Amino acid sequence: MKIPKYIVLEKKVGETPLSCAETYRAQHPELAGVPLAYAGRLDPLASGKLLVLVGDECKQQEKYHGLDKEYVIDVVLGVGSDTGDVMGRLQPVEAPKAVPTALAFSELTEKLSGKTLSLPYPAFSAKTVQGKPLHTWAVEGRLHEITIPKQTAPLYAMSFLGMRTIPGYALAEVALAKMNTIPPVTDLRKALGNDFRRGDIREDWHQFAKAHDATPFVVATFRVSCGSGMYMRTLANEIAKHFGAIGLCLEINRAKIGKLRTFLGFKFFQNI
Repeated sequence: MKIPKYIVLEKKVGETPLSCAETYRAQHPELAGVPLAYAGRLDPLASGKLLVLVGDECKQQEKYHGLDKEYVIDVVLGVGSDTGDVMGRLQPVEAPKAVPTALAFSELTEKLSGKTLSLPYPAFSAKTVQGKPLHTWAVEGRLHEITIPKQTAPLYAMSFLGMRTIPGYALAEVALAKMNTIPPVTDLRKALGNDFRRGDIREDWHQFAKAHDATPFVVATFRVSCGSGMYMRTLANEIAKHFGAIGLCLEINRAKIGKLRTFLGFKFFQNI
């Protein structure tokens, strides 16, 4: 059986890219002993397309780093965390000054589409500053000692797909359920501070649920087509800023990966 140069897997919420690739390997005996390497990681709480290089193609990883992506994301307005998603220490609630409308969200997507955005790297990312990943600076409580660099990437197109509200207690339930999809991590080198700091974060969400039990929070859904290097967790907060609020990603799904092309005014993703 001929082994392909790469495969595109559907990573589930709670899986790491490595565990996703190894699960696939276990189901395909022909890949026993064959090197696998993912090109473009996905956070444990994100789902969707994961590009995995196979065999000798692992040595060509760099040529896959510039691929375009398309995501569907759920953004919660008024709630923020130090990771930009539900797996972080919560910040004080900072809700929009007025409840955003569908029209306001649509106008924002028109404003941002076609722009090149320069946004800070998430504090919990692997971007290296002074020889150390940002997430290490964050866990050590030393982010104030450095300047977080920015990443510039094109936002080709963004569309508003819908909105809903969710009460605080239900939002906390969703967050806790998502956290529980990730197996316990005992290797401190990989746990980002004692099992992802889950003990403290769970307590944050319990306190949040008590304080904001019936408070309605707006959740807006967007489709985002962008160039390599744009973090949805950072974009979520940028979206919220336009409404005078803070925000985080409740859901991140990478729907497409490849090269975005335009033909007769239509944008489409070309195969890798």
